[in-house]
Amino acid sequence: MFKKLFGKKTREENITAPLTGRIFSLENVPDPVFSQKMMGEGFAIEPTNGEVVAPIDGEIIQLFHTKHAIGLKTENGAEIIIHVGLETVAMEGDGFTAHVKEGSKVKKGDKLLTVDLEKVREKAKSTVTPVVVTNSADSEKISLIATDSVIKGETVCMTVTMK
Repeated sequence: MFKKLFGKKTREENITAPLTGRIFSLENVPDPVFSQKMMGEGFAIEPTNGEVVAPIDGEIIQLFHTKHAIGLKTENGAEIIIHVGLETVAMEGDGFTAHVKEGSKVKKGDKLLTVDLEKVREKAKSTVTPVVVTNSADSEKISLIATDSVIKGETVCMTVTMK
């Protein structure tokens, strides 16, 4: 009832780079699940090192048992997945070390994962890492900001305003 009377407050959330590397649009990811935005809006990074940090203040809502992907929820309700590499699920966790667990509260820049990028290059399709707002349909606005190179925990890549 109060939401109807006073309206629901929307908040813009800045999403920083979870990895250092070259950023590009999802449309250029060599995997149709991401390039056709079946999972939602976002961006991708070709990483230059294997340290993955929290792109937001929030909570770890999912850590895949293979540690190749991690889901976070922002304070404004956006749900973000960081999917390290393409076809990395088949690696069954080899080359991935998690530094958090489901339910952990994180701050922007906290270390989430360490990834052996050489192993990913050897055993998977690509090191390209999509970062996707999986509940994009619940957003009011998503704006991509960064172009070219990004620095983990520092460069703002995208803003998300939830409804």
